[in-house]
Amino acid sequence: MTANSAPKTSFFASRAAWITALLILFGLGFAIRLYDLTDLPLDFHPTRQLLSALKARGMLYQTLTDVPAEQREFAIQQWKVRASVEPEFFEHVVAFTYQFTGEGIWVARLYSSLFWVIGGVFLFLLARGLVSTDGALASLAVYLFIPYSVIASRSFQPDPLMVALTIIFWWAVYKWSSPLPNLGEGPGVRVNPSPPGRGAGVRGGERGWLFPILAGFFGGFAIFIKFVAAFFVIGGGIGAVLGRESIRETLRRPQVYVMTALGVLPGAAYLVYGVWIAGYLGQQFSRRFIPSLFLSPSYYLGWIEMLNLVIGGALLMLALAGLFFFKEEKLRFMLGLWAGYAFFGLFFNYHISTHDYYSLPLIPIAALSLAPLADSLFAKLNELAAARFTRTLVLCILLLGLFASVWNVRADMKSIDYRREALMWSEIGEKIGGSSVIGLTQDYGSRLAYWGWKSSASWPTSGDLFFHDDLNEAARDFEKRFEETALKKDLFVVTDFDELHRQAFLDFKLQNNYPIFAEGNGYVIYDLRYPLSH
Repeated sequence: MTANSAPKTSFFASRAAWITALLILFGLGFAIRLYDLTDLPLDFHPTRQLLSALKARGMLYQTLTDVPAEQREFAIQQWKVRASVEPEFFEHVVAFTYQFTGEGIWVARLYSSLFWVIGGVFLFLLARGLVSTDGALASLAVYLFIPYSVIASRSFQPDPLMVALTIIFWWAVYKWSSPLPNLGEGPGVRVNPSPPGRGAGVRGGERGWLFPILAGFFGGFAIFIKFVAAFFVIGGGIGAVLGRESIRETLRRPQVYVMTALGVLPGAAYLVYGVWIAGYLGQQFSRRFIPSLFLSPSYYLGWIEMLNLVIGGALLMLALAGLFFFKEEKLRFMLGLWAGYAFFGLFFNYHISTHDYYSLPLIPIAALSLAPLADSLFAKLNELAAARFTRTLVLCILLLGLFASVWNVRADMKSIDYRREALMWSEIGEKIGGSSVIGLTQDYGSRLAYWGWKSSASWPTSGDLFFHDDLNEAARDFEKRFEETALKKDLFVVTDFDELHRQAFLDFKLQNNYPIFAEGNGYVIYDLRYPLSH
């Protein structure tokens, strides 16, 4: 599993060539993420995005004194009552920015895009160290431009920031574990040739404390932002050190303990506070590992479906094939990244097979895995493109593919405009007034809360019933459930008609027993206070 040792000529040989290519990639990558910036965040997991949006708005309104007291109280209440799994770091950043820009979810979209692009800078540096400049440019292009990457990296949730911080950790820990020639003393470098038989993987100058501290800080920050980053941080760290020396030699290095402490303490402190002091994290970790799923084909098929959605089967195949082209010590690092993702998917077995964004960290892993294949391809193209005309033709082909990808993503974003939905939810909020409400609506009432400024109880979806293993009991328990939940409210709001049709008992009950209180384009409101007489 080692790469061909024969020297290869670079396609982007000159400094001006690869810097120009880099600027084009970053420029287009950031620009496409800013397209349709102010549209509503309903294009990608709106339930999760609106959770953060409601929290950020509550944080903003807590600082405002020139808004109606009722509105301020509602915004703060919606922030406080909603579930908290990760620290609200990103929401606080956005809420602080709202004080200068005004409230607009586009602020979060801008931040997330920036985080992703910054992650791309360190992905390029890491891939360049693993393979070459040509391979690094190809990895960056994959990371920035596969369609799922563009949409997911604009979302208002902690995942884009977590991925960016994880990539920076990979870069720092790989730099620390990489060999250095004897270049004399410099920042982060200590000349100390390893004694024979010890630390044989660290040849020449030994790296000092700069990169271990950076790795510990960014790895710890990534885990603090979202606990699941621990799988990718641990996988990358183990892969990096095993690529150079044995575990025994590694454990003799004090830098390892500093990295570990910096990596563990922030997340551990938040975990202790959330579980044992504040108490709000305890039940948030339940139902994430379901052992019975390992015997269910739906788990494996669902995981494959998520992989196909995130990176596609062809890209997955090429990424795995690319592992055979890495040199042995670099292969170990890459296998550490893949192992981290595999263990992550086994632990969060329900979510990995049902939530596509749980596979978001796989995008930089797959992009890095493709680097040696791209390097070989560019080397072959360089041999064929000796003539100026041929080289120009190859560059045009590469640019055509890049612009075609960008244009297709732009077309997808342009095809749907969600802005009208804000008017619908505002209209529903006005018609509801002060009535108590239960609803079968999208995102568990988050849209009504955000644009309609009204809270509502949520009638369970068929997916909720399946998740809680009582789908078969739903029919028998329907009347009891309806009496205990719906009949305690004044109005029943329906906007998710596909889900209503999947629940025939509820559909029949509402249509045949209760009058319509109000209806409009996209919604029906039933009055539960005055049942129809038969």
